[in-house]
Amino acid sequence: MNDKFIFQQDGAPAHTARRTQELLSLECPDFIDKDEWPPNSPDLNPLDFYVWGAMLQMYQKFTPKPTSKDELKAVLLQIWNDLPMRSIKKAVVSFRKRLQMCIEAEGRYFEYLLS
Repeated sequence: MNDKFIFQQDGAPAHTARRTQELLSLECPDFIDKDEWPPNSPDLNPLDFYVWGAMLQMYQKFTPKPTSKDELKAVLLQIWNDLPMRSIKKAVVSFRKRLQMCIEAEGRYFEYLLS
């Protein structure tokens, strides 16, 4: 990846494994060790603070509703593909601001500071 991307891990065992952490610390110059990750902060995950909500809004407008798991998968894939790239880019760009607000709030709730 180039420097326009931010790769964020969560607490999945594969992400926190010693070997994964060692590899990423060697290969990624801006790597943040798992011990420095904020604990469970959806405000710092673009999927949580933007994408899932946007997808839900689009799904709620979708008719007819899917009646099977395969139909649901197809609808969600269509919704994913239809997400406006401009909004996704805006969410990614706001990531640095969210990080700064988290630091200023000393890891506490900070969503109200973004208004």
